[in-house]
Amino acid sequence: MELRRSRGARVLALVCVLGGVVLLALPSDGALLRTIIAVGAVALGVVALVSALRPFRFEISAEGLSIRRPGLRRVIRWTEVDALVLDEPPRRDGHPQRPRLLLVPVPGVTLEPVTARHPLDGRPAIELLVLDQVREQPEQVSAALTRLAGGRFVDLPALRRAAFADPDLPTGLRGYQMDRIDQLIRRGQDALVSGDAQTRQAARGEIERVCAAGLPVAQRGYGRLQTDPVLDALVAALADHQSTDRETAT
Repeated sequence: MELRRSRGARVLALVCVLGGVVLLALPSDGALLRTIIAVGAVALGVVALVSALRPFRFEISAEGLSIRRPGLRRVIRWTEVDALVLDEPPRRDGHPQRPRLLLVPVPGVTLEPVTARHPLDGRPAIELLVLDQVREQPEQVSAALTRLAGGRFVDLPALRRAAFADPDLPTGLRGYQMDRIDQLIRRGQDALVSGDAQTRQAARGEIERVCAAGLPVAQRGYGRLQTDPVLDALVAALADHQSTDRETAT
């Protein structure tokens, strides 16, 4: 499967260039500010267009990954890959962030400087791709990697949703700080996915301590009446897994 580069960056770059040219072509009458804005738009568009036109290749095959992008041009065989993780950073101000593909090389294999960490165990990783750079949907990329990379690949967003569904929390005035709530939910989800009893216990304790101390309130945030039950359910899910661990051990 060969991923195709998204056209979005090129379109935005062309819009910047054309918009700047139109502003420059209009009678200026000494409008210095407009001229500065127009020149800036053209310069920004040219830089973005040059970046969008750079050679790009990302192919997923039975042998491995064939990559050509700034900073990395090589074939990475599956034998060089210890782990391949599809991840989605925590939300910011309630908005989902762009999914990314991370690679952890096997010990002794050097690909490029470390730019990320494995979201669960912190191992040094390389950010191979941000998925908004390609036309294929994350689900399509995940399906191809599941089929061709085998047990090396983990679709972490899917595992998180299976462990504890992402809540659809309403926003309003004087609600809980969104970033803090999203961090706590992510902490609990990752603990559930980890399969480690101590990690789940630590996550449960952190959520309970933060709630007991009082969740931070922002001018605009998640609704309190809807958020409290979600955190209670997350704590209960972490506790249920710990009970199962104890039963299994006995």
